[in-house]
Amino acid sequence: MDNKQPMNTFAMLFPGQGCQTIGMLKSFFKKFSIIKETFDESSEILKYDLWKIVNNGPCDTLNQTEITQPAILSASFAIWKVWKKLSGQNPQFMAGHSLGEYSALVCANSLSFSDAIKIVALRGKFMQESVNNKVCATSAIIGLSEKIINSICNQFSDFEIVSIANFNSPKQIIISGHKNSVIQVMQKCKIYGAKYVKILPISIPSHSILMKPAAKKLTSILNNTKFYRPKIPIISSINTQVQSDPKQIKKSLSRQIYSPILWNQTIHYMINKKVYEFLEVGPGKILSKLMRDFLNNSKISGISLSDPEIMIQQTKKYKKIIYAI
Repeated sequence: MDNKQPMNTFAMLFPGQGCQTIGMLKSFFKKFSIIKETFDESSEILKYDLWKIVNNGPCDTLNQTEITQPAILSASFAIWKVWKKLSGQNPQFMAGHSLGEYSALVCANSLSFSDAIKIVALRGKFMQESVNNKVCATSAIIGLSEKIINSICNQFSDFEIVSIANFNSPKQIIISGHKNSVIQVMQKCKIYGAKYVKILPISIPSHSILMKPAAKKLTSILNNTKFYRPKIPIISSINTQVQSDPKQIKKSLSRQIYSPILWNQTIHYMINKKVYEFLEVGPGKILSKLMRDFLNNSKISGISLSDPEIMIQQTKKYKKIIYAI
């Protein structure tokens, strides 16, 4: 009887907005033609040169939400294609942080790349339109419990919106909303003993009820787009469930835009499934650095594939996966 079980299992994590930088993927571009080919496809769909913006900026242009989102999706999908070309290996699970869920869906063959680019460009546009003429902000808070942060947010929510947007790790929580209230919550968190409080370079209050108008517009686009059952299990970061039904996936993507991201719980779900190695597929190292907060388990590792040399090392490792019989 053949009882083959893989000795090594890993998951792939796809980052969301905030990981973009001018010049990202330049080191990959020198080694792999797939990178430019992927951005050329994006540029043709978007009707502007996305690769030029990614490489030359200006930063203010790259950071416009409707440009940032297709840029990150293109970068993540390009890195995934390099991975597949070199290793051929699929992860046990995929998970995407907010926007990153679209990258995961594309890589799992649930959504075409061309449709995804159109959707996320509109998603960014709708998000920006939802807060036109409103000054908003996003902040990271480290070292306070969910209960305390939620209580502080409630103190400043009578006239403006401020709420928890992301549960990123056992130590880090993100809040978003109207800027004045976000700053007041930050100040109160310092008084309560927060170890670290910082405004993030994201002006859109993602994952707050301020995004409900954007969700309504996005729902119409999603309902008119063809989705398929993912070929690789993807964990939704708003309910920590593996979703395979295209109708349910669309509903979750619509809700995701105004609902908190349960990233901490998503990672714990995979750890409970005996997944200990997490590979970040996208520009930067935001998600792999977050994995340090889970390192009370010595088996766990978080590795960014944003460096081609590290990518090559990892693909060699997974080419040599040995099966126990």
